[in-house]
Order: sequence, then structure tokens, then C-alpha cells
Amino acid sequence: MVALTFTEVLISPVAAGKWYEALIFHSDNLFPKLIPEFFRRIEIIEGDGGPGSIKKAEFSAGAEFKYLKKRIDALDKEKMTYGYTVIEGNVLMDNVESIYYDLKFEATQDGGGGCKWTYISKYTLKPAAEINEKQLKNGKAKLAAMYKAVEAHLLENPDAYA
Repeated sequence: MVALTFTEVLISPVAAGKWYEALIFHSDNLFPKLIPEFFRRIEIIEGDGGPGSIKKAEFSAGAEFKYLKKRIDALDKEKMTYGYTVIEGNVLMDNVESIYYDLKFEATQDGGGGCKWTYISKYTLKPAAEINEKQLKNGKAKLAAMYKAVEAHLLENPDAYA
């Protein structure tokens, strides 16, 4: 098996705690409301939402993918970290066995109340499989669009997730 690892660092004017709260604890309800053209429903299908739990995201009709299942691997509210693995669904395509995401949220060093957050994605490919640049760019563009929608919502609703 081959693993490809990518690291992205995002800077946002929204506070780290708000990002963490919105993405980690409220995304099941937030994503289908903010991005209905992409998400139809997200629900816990096994566990209590903590490590070891399995969540299923169903995508909207007309979306490129039908669903995904992810396993929550790590959650540390104090350190504002979160790790999960996409374990099933056609989002993995024919060449990817799993995708692990590791997220970390931190306050920016400038004291302006913003956030620096890092997410590392690790693609584990199936034997003899390759992943092409187009697939990677497409996936990154979709993630960026989702995060921009959440950021806009948080900026428009400064008292949310306080």
C-alpha cells in the first residue's frame, strides 16, 4: 500500500474555538443547511459521537458522490484536535482504500482573535493504484468551498458557537 500525505494550513478571521465547535460538534446539522447542494444528511450510525463512532454522510441528488462513512479516531476538545478516517463510500473511488484527516485549530499569533488551522490528509491507496492530480485538485476544491461556506456563516453570525 502506498500512502500520500498532504498538509494544508488555513488562516481565518474567525476564532479557533468557534471553528472547532462548528465543524466538530455541529457539522451534522450545519452542513446540510449551509451546503444543501452537497449534503443531504449526516448522522451518527454507531457510537456516541466520540472516538470509535461511525458517521454516515449522504450527499444530495445530483452530487458526484452518494455517501461516505467515517470513523472518528481522535477528539480532544482542550487541544482543539480531531482525527477521522473515511472508511467507506464512493468518495474513495476505485483507487483509495481510506483517507485519514487530522485537524488542529489554534489562535493566530497576532492576537486578532483569528484562527490558524491545519489539516493533514493521508490517502492510503489500494495495491498498484495511483491517484491523479485532477482527483486531488477536485477534492481540495470541494473542501475549500465547504470551509468557505462555514466561514461565511460564522462571520455573519458572530454570536453562534460562543
